Amino acid sequence: MANHKSALKRIRSNRAKQLRNKYQHKTTRNAVRVLRAATEKKEAEELFPKVISMLDRLAKKNIIHKNKASNLKSKLTKHVAAL
Repeated sequence: MANHKSALKRIRSNRAKQLRNKYQHKTTRNAVRVLRAATEKKEAEELFPKVISMLDRLAKKNIIHKNKASNLKSKLTKHVAAL
């Protein structure tokens, strides 16, 4: 167990950040899943910018790797274009 005040604070702040990152990551994964399941082009085109924005935000905050975000964006773009 941590003995210093700063170490205790670090544990608390790390836990808060972990929960926030986990929530954002899970929300984005669900949004990607919904976009992939979309069958109508109009619906997919409405969701697409929101999902891209979420992926960019995760990559910017290093929650996911920038290349992973780029690969997902590429695949989703192809999916939407093919509808």
